[in-house]
Amino acid sequence: MCANDRTRNASHTTHENHKKEGDVIVIHRLFVIGGAVCTTLLSPLCAAQDTAVPQPVSGDFVAHDFHFSNGTTLPEVRIHYTTLGTLQRDAQGHATNAVLLLHGTTGTGRVYLAPAFQRELFAPGAPLDASRFFIVMPDGLGRGGSTKPSDGQRARFPHYGYGDVIEANHRMLVEGLGIDHLRLVLGTSMGGMQTWMWGERYPAMADALMPIASQPIPMAGRNWLWRQMVAGAIRNDPGWHDGDYTAQPTQWTRVMPVFTIMTGNAARMQTQAPDRAAATKLYDTLVADASKNDANDVLYWFESSWDYDPSPQLAQIRAPLFAVNFADDLINATDLGVMQKLVAQVPHARYVEMPESAQSYGHQTLAHPEVWKPYLVELLNSSGAAR
Repeated sequence: MCANDRTRNASHTTHENHKKEGDVIVIHRLFVIGGAVCTTLLSPLCAAQDTAVPQPVSGDFVAHDFHFSNGTTLPEVRIHYTTLGTLQRDAQGHATNAVLLLHGTTGTGRVYLAPAFQRELFAPGAPLDASRFFIVMPDGLGRGGSTKPSDGQRARFPHYGYGDVIEANHRMLVEGLGIDHLRLVLGTSMGGMQTWMWGERYPAMADALMPIASQPIPMAGRNWLWRQMVAGAIRNDPGWHDGDYTAQPTQWTRVMPVFTIMTGNAARMQTQAPDRAAATKLYDTLVADASKNDANDVLYWFESSWDYDPSPQLAQIRAPLFAVNFADDLINATDLGVMQKLVAQVPHARYVEMPESAQSYGHQTLAHPEVWKPYLVELLNSSGAAR
């Protein structure tokens, strides 16, 4: 049968080892049907896979002597990634068709293998047609198959920031995959925030930038308060023991439904839970889902925004940039009125604020590319062809 994201490395049909300057890349080829990963114990359904979108390839890059922005160093940091398509280079060896997709706080790179993204973005004729582009989807530092606290160091793991996540991904691209040029950097939520930072740190590397569901301002107000609710619940959980636990703490999970409240749409949530019994069942489900994550990993996810503030350096962004936000997004409240002024500081930028509609899902509209795809098409057309 088809497995979900948790079994992403359960099987592969090819296995290659590559070494570059001491760094190791291990490649696994995975079968995908409608965005779900299939094991090698293929059922008839999995055997009849859709070949319209190329099979994703999974790999790991190891960065040696990784220096974190807080002054700590790890001898090795592993970045797991998934790719679609084939990398193309010009006569000088420069990458010409690479696209970097960055995920949100609680996700991994494989969120982009969901059916909606494959259908709307990667299918033949779609804006990021995987037969034309080489799409790189890393698991950010601290998440998924990348190095994270739950690998063994627990609370002794370096307290990384968004800058460290970006640095690790940059090293993976340049040292691991030999990519020195990106046709596009697109990120959603946390990935959107990191897209702003990417444009500042590497202003000449990407042809275009598309931050979705984000604001280029430091965490404050409601956006900081709800994150502190999560972090505080973990740190004050009786079972947390300063992060040095042997059994997973559980009390903190009871606050995690706040994530769904902040990222969802009120009307859709009312439909999903129209009475007290349904709402209570939804709450219990969300708590159970949260318990599948390691407490230290989650704490680091939410605290890693400590270094986020791209606002002072927005004028350094040189690539054309389209910022897309949603009016019913509680995390990036449009009624703050900050985006117009901030985007005006970026030399070649446009801000799109999508109104609430029957097609919107709050912050989670980011997971519905059919809503914002027209702006991606416009950005790609206006920023020129791959060099």
